[in-house]
Amino acid sequence: MNTVRIGRRCRPRAVSGDKGYSYRSVRTWLAERGIKAVIPTRSDQRTLKLDRALYRRRNVVERCIGWLKECRRVATRYEKLAVHFLAMVKLAMIQRCLRLLDPSNRA
Repeated sequence: MNTVRIGRRCRPRAVSGDKGYSYRSVRTWLAERGIKAVIPTRSDQRTLKLDRALYRRRNVVERCIGWLKECRRVATRYEKLAVHFLAMVKLAMIQRCLRLLDPSNRA
């Protein structure tokens, strides 16, 4: 967590993670910076209150990454330059949106 650099203007209000991030050091690091930890507790820890609405939003990101990985070029990262990789990610997202908007593709 110490390698993450967060500027003052773009500091998140909350960070979501799975049970693998449920450590006291991670929660302390986030609390020191005024960031809410939306991380479920592991079975060997005492239960903390979890904001379920915020945690459900994490699923949207997970699904989006899954869709992007359908595009082989993005999943294997053939592009070496970040600018080219970002362009491929944008093209993959456009392709996904067009697929969703196509009325003949409804199942």
